Amino acid sequence: MRPGLSSPTPSFRPFDQRFQSRTYSPSNLSPRPSSPAFLTGHSRNVSLSSQLFSDSGEAETSPPWEVVRWTKLKKLNGQAFSEAGKRNFGSPTCIAIAASIVLGTSKGIILMFDYSQNLKMIIGPGTKAVESGAITAIAISADHTTIAGGHDDGSIFTWDTSRASRPFLYIPHLDPSQLQNRTMDGHLPKAPVTHLGFLGTRHTALVSADARGMAFSHLATRGTGALGRTVKTVRILGRYPDTPAPTDKPLKPSTVLAFSPLPLGNVERATDTMGLTAMLTPYLLVIVSTTPVAQTQHKSARPKDVAPHSAMSGCLAWFPAVKLKVPDPTTGSTTSKAKLVYCWSNVLTVLDVDEIPSEDKDKPPTLKFKARSRWNCEEAIVAVQWLSRSVLTVLTITQRLIVLEDRSMRMTEAFDLIHKYIYHVDLFSKQLHALVEQLDEEDTTMHGVVADAFYMSFKAYKGRIFLLGFNDVSIGALSNWADRLIALMENGDYVSAIQLATSYYTGDADKLTVGLPEDAGLRHQMVRDKLMEIMSASLKYAFSQRQRNTAAADDQHLRELAETCFVACQSVKDMDFLFDEMYEWYEESGVEGIFLETLEPYILEKTISSVPPTAVKAMVAHYVTKGWESRFEEMICHMDTSTLDIDQVTLLCKQHGLYDALIYVWNQALHDYITPLIDLLTLLIPITQAGDHAFSGGSLHDEIFGVNALKMFPYLSYTLTGRIYPTGEFMEDLLASQAKAEIYWFLFSGQSITWPRGSGGKTFLTRPNEVQEPSFPYLRMILKFDAPSFLSALNEAFEDSFLNDSQEKHLNGGTRRDLPEEQIFGLTVDRQYVVSILLEIMNPADFAPEDTIYLDMFIARNLPKFPQYLLVPGSTLNRVITGLCNYPGPDLAEDAQLSTEYLLSVYQPPDLSPMMPLFKKAGFYRILKRIYKNERQYGRLIQTYFEDTENQEEIFDCIADCLRSQARLTKKQVHDVHDVLKQHSSDLVELDPVRAAQTLGTYAPELHRFVLDSLLEMPELQYIYLKTLLEPETEASQNQPSKLDRDFIEQYVQLMCRYNPSHVSDYVEIIQATNLRLDKLLPTMEDTGVIDAAVILMAREGQVQDAMERLTRHLNTLESALQGLVSGADENNEELDVEQAAEELLKGLQKYTHVGIWLCQGQMKTSRKLNSIRRRPQHHSPTPEELTLDEKLWLDLIDTTVQITRRLSSVVVPAENREVQDKPPSSSTQVLDSEKLVALLRSLVQHTFTALLNATSSQGSGNLTDHRDIIAGGLDTDTDTDTDADTAANHNQEGRSGSDSATFLRILRAFLRRAAAASPSLADLRAVLTSVFAAYAYEESILGLASRLLDQQLFADVRRAAQLRQRGWRPRGSTCEACGRRVWGPGVASAGGGVGNAIFEAWEERQAQVAEEKRKREARRRREALGLGRGAAEGMDGTADEELGNGKGKGKQMARGSHATATATATAENHSPSNRAVNGEGQQQQQDPTAGRDDQIQKSQHPPLGPLVVFACRHIYHKSCLDTLLQAQPHQHQPGSSRRVNEFGSEEGLGEEAGTAYRCPIDG
Repeated sequence: MRPGLSSPTPSFRPFDQRFQSRTYSPSNLSPRPSSPAFLTGHSRNVSLSSQLFSDSGEAETSPPWEVVRWTKLKKLNGQAFSEAGKRNFGSPTCIAIAASIVLGTSKGIILMFDYSQNLKMIIGPGTKAVESGAITAIAISADHTTIAGGHDDGSIFTWDTSRASRPFLYIPHLDPSQLQNRTMDGHLPKAPVTHLGFLGTRHTALVSADARGMAFSHLATRGTGALGRTVKTVRILGRYPDTPAPTDKPLKPSTVLAFSPLPLGNVERATDTMGLTAMLTPYLLVIVSTTPVAQTQHKSARPKDVAPHSAMSGCLAWFPAVKLKVPDPTTGSTTSKAKLVYCWSNVLTVLDVDEIPSEDKDKPPTLKFKARSRWNCEEAIVAVQWLSRSVLTVLTITQRLIVLEDRSMRMTEAFDLIHKYIYHVDLFSKQLHALVEQLDEEDTTMHGVVADAFYMSFKAYKGRIFLLGFNDVSIGALSNWADRLIALMENGDYVSAIQLATSYYTGDADKLTVGLPEDAGLRHQMVRDKLMEIMSASLKYAFSQRQRNTAAADDQHLRELAETCFVACQSVKDMDFLFDEMYEWYEESGVEGIFLETLEPYILEKTISSVPPTAVKAMVAHYVTKGWESRFEEMICHMDTSTLDIDQVTLLCKQHGLYDALIYVWNQALHDYITPLIDLLTLLIPITQAGDHAFSGGSLHDEIFGVNALKMFPYLSYTLTGRIYPTGEFMEDLLASQAKAEIYWFLFSGQSITWPRGSGGKTFLTRPNEVQEPSFPYLRMILKFDAPSFLSALNEAFEDSFLNDSQEKHLNGGTRRDLPEEQIFGLTVDRQYVVSILLEIMNPADFAPEDTIYLDMFIARNLPKFPQYLLVPGSTLNRVITGLCNYPGPDLAEDAQLSTEYLLSVYQPPDLSPMMPLFKKAGFYRILKRIYKNERQYGRLIQTYFEDTENQEEIFDCIADCLRSQARLTKKQVHDVHDVLKQHSSDLVELDPVRAAQTLGTYAPELHRFVLDSLLEMPELQYIYLKTLLEPETEASQNQPSKLDRDFIEQYVQLMCRYNPSHVSDYVEIIQATNLRLDKLLPTMEDTGVIDAAVILMAREGQVQDAMERLTRHLNTLESALQGLVSGADENNEELDVEQAAEELLKGLQKYTHVGIWLCQGQMKTSRKLNSIRRRPQHHSPTPEELTLDEKLWLDLIDTTVQITRRLSSVVVPAENREVQDKPPSSSTQVLDSEKLVALLRSLVQHTFTALLNATSSQGSGNLTDHRDIIAGGLDTDTDTDTDADTAANHNQEGRSGSDSATFLRILRAFLRRAAAASPSLADLRAVLTSVFAAYAYEESILGLASRLLDQQLFADVRRAAQLRQRGWRPRGSTCEACGRRVWGPGVASAGGGVGNAIFEAWEERQAQVAEEKRKREARRRREALGLGRGAAEGMDGTADEELGNGKGKGKQMARGSHATATATATAENHSPSNRAVNGEGQQQQQDPTAGRDDQIQKSQHPPLGPLVVFACRHIYHKSCLDTLLQAQPHQHQPGSSRRVNEFGSEEGLGEEAGTAYRCPIDG
């Protein structure tokens, strides 16, 4: 029995788990120091840290190991920067360096020091120079004998150092007259000279520039003394202030940011005599030659990659052509080119100058300028200088010093010089302020600030940097590489020295290698010897110091030294130094562990593969002592075994149990694969002495042996698959074949063997105390020890091609060499032989089921893989299947089932029925599913899915596959499936109710009722199930109509009332086609409070009045709940959020008020449709006391909302806001937000009244045609009498237009009557009305209400006014006010001599015609409402329009009183019936006198008196009589025949009298 199986819950090894060694993946090893090659190198970082914090006045020189060593000129500083010096000479303002150090001061004095810091000369005192202001620029001639100084007022003085008492040259600025007349060039007054320089070797040729952006060339004539010489000045850049600006482009502000003439080199060039001068402005780089004449040689614009809106700065520096010691490797020339470095903001550019000789020797050469290199700095550059031909030094705006290599543009060093307090002046911002102030954020070429000038303080000369500070002058010198190393050694920092020397050797580090050749070979030769010397000296010094003072020994320092030396030796490829010299130092001092730990990563990376035996022995002792055996084994496995002492290593490994290393040494050094296996098996012999049961437990010593013995399994796995143990690397093919054959022979030869072969061999016995060894002793011992691990290893070996391929090669003569016995036997072993031996050994009598199960899995897995190589009897396979079904523990269940599936894929048992119970008991559901599916036992298949708890989700796909039409199941099969689904219906829905509903709805809809009945105790699942069926979320399901009957829908609605009550009303509206039963749904809706849906259902069933009653009861219930909540707010204040609860109740009131509005509006629409189809009696309209059904609904809703609002307002509103309050205010008002709640209450009434107004106004304005018909009908009325026929003809139209507005008024009157009846006092009634109008508390609401009320009555009033206007005014009398004859009324017939009878006859005919037309129009309207006679309706509309368009007046000749408020005309002729006053369209027709009734006209005895004129004062005249009266009055205009009255009743004139009006002779 294996160790561990005796526990109550044993854990079994997964069969497919691969073996791995600890050293297989070097990245996953135990923690150890990483390679020094990847460690951060030790650095003192002195160049930054020491300078930042230590710059005291006492430390005059910086540490010598820095790249730049700074020295303060203490003596010079004492003279120039002391208080006395500043008082006498002024503060230094600029510096120039040549053979001496020259300072310019603020008092116009020049101080010259030698390099011993002695003040050699004071120039300027007592001369005019001190009157010209401070020195702003200074220059030294090429021979160092002449000094020039530029002053603040624009003057320039030159001084011969041999006679410095007076100026050598004086170049004054222009005086005002010269400036005005422009007779000569020169600097402007008070324009400081900012740049100055000598040209070539001459003392009398200078160039200068000033702060105003102008530059000049000065050339003095020969003569004696300053007075005997004249200076010619020529402008070479800039323009004078009064120069007219160019018209084509605006003039930009400019200045000279940088300026320098080309200095002389140590070789003669043609440029020496040309006076080349470089000038940098904010926009251009300009290079001019000044000799013999000023001429521009090169221009270059500012580069586009300047950082946007960066600081504006500019600087430049020349390096002249020099003679090279070594020819240039690129060009091969021995002379270098002159070059210029210039900077704009953060962009640095190097420009080469090539001289192209001219064909004419008398002409100067042609110069070619080429930008060679460009470098972008992180910040703006304010100064630049050449330290040497290949090294640049750059000063940034934050005063950082950067050292660059010219060709590579590599930044090698960077220092912070902010502590140097470098002198700087703001020279350019005044000149460029306009440019900065006009900064445009969208224009990236603009600058945000102008940098100060540093060029006068930052100089370089012969490899040294000179800094002028505010308080001192400093000199910085580049250190030679050897000097730096020596300085570090002298300072005791030998670790840094070794690191720096290593960087010099590799050339990888960004360090300035001053003095080293560029050639790598020469550099290695120079540095290597120095590096080895430094390491030897460092080791000697470190360990001598340790011996002197053992108490102060620092192991960390020695560790750092070891790491540095390892990196150095690896760089120079001299690893012998480590063990020949370095290891001895560490060993003698007893700290060899430091050395060995540093050595470890190099061994693991195979940088070092050979280690001396003494070091190996020390390594074993050290790592075992530390408990790092595994790390030592890793190291051994990465070393070259040919360099090891085999006896020593194997002995040490056995002593300390390092079997991984032991195996590696035996395999790699001696190619012996049997001895390691014997060593491992030897560990098991003491354990097996007690018999087979010894494996169940033992002492700690035995367990340690067992743990080490377990290493045989990964060893077997690796070796039998051709891999080196434990590294995992692949062996060579020949060596791999040898190793596999030996191991197979050792395991499967069946007998004890003697190893090694030869005289020194010894027979290895597994049972030394017994007389006889069993068959296959080694294989049997391994299987007894751990059969699962061995079979897993053998399973990996079966995948290797050796077993059968090697046998075929051997039998076919593939190996034509003499082989030893073990090799020959091993080559004959194949898979069939191995399986046969295993079946023979691992019988149930000798091995427990915990072991034999792994053999069963081994056979089941490999038989499908190698059916051509394996042949196993069916009885054996049946036993294998039975063994797999009886797996010993749940950990092996999946492996056993998978193995069985593998086996069944190639082996079909003749009878599966005996195995089916075994499969069920074992839980091999995948196998059962496959069997049932193949045998078309679909019921059992689905039953298996229900039993398989791990893959139950797949049951839905299985049901779909079984019940789909393509499956072609028989009725019995379908019945079996249905029976299983019924048995597990609740389980199916619990698994996934959505998918269950979808699946059954598609394939088994007849099971819905059974499934729902099985879920009686799980109503929520019922709801989800029905929701999926009735309201599917997927588009495909939505497009499919639901075939469920009414019972399902009603059940779904009932469940929805519980789980989603807010959706019930929406759903009920969707399913209008379904005839739901109210008696079944209403109780549930009322219990759950879903009243809105109940109202919708009742309204659909026609129970509108009952629906409103139920709704009002629910509103009253909500009111009571709110009252109770507010009144009990004091008790519930801490437990309940009263305000939130109150808001929720009020929102419920709002919601159900809107439901009531919806109910009323729906009923009104229904009534309107019914009224349009059914003809109502023409002479019937509801009385004010009678209300229609829809009006009663509105009344109930309004009354309920008003009463609720009034009652709740008295509870919610604070006491101080009430007019009448008997009891004291409740503290609940302090809890509630009264204003918010009152606003919600008032919105109930406001929404209700607004909805009513909208409904009634929409009714009233709905039919425009009807209104037009009403107007048209009104125009057909005669003006003679107001008869009943007129009223009858228009009664229907008046009823239709007024009914809508009357609806609102009737409802309002009924509401007021009800309110008055319900209110016991006037105060209560007033409270009701107050609650109504309080809902319209805002002016906007009041105006809206008033507007709607006016809109409802406006049309009726306008129609009435139009009708009255067409009828005219009733005159005061029936006779003409002038002639006295009767003009209208009953007596007009007799008065007219029978003419009146004709008038009445014409009037009666017209009335009959109008009545007939009215009847026809009503018939057309009825047919149109019934959808009959489209043409008739169109004709009706056409008639109405025609009548509307034929005029609105009673005649075309009408008179208007000038002072009357309104006029009307009666157009009836008194005597002539043929000239009728009113035609069919209400207009007077001008007809031929001979047409119509000529006979009657001829019979008339009285001439016609014309039309009648009625004034607003109600006086009536014949028109002829009125004309006669007006003619008799001279103040009135004579109304002639040219007058007429238009259709609107105003008088029109056709002549010059147009516009005159009639006036009543009586009233004026």
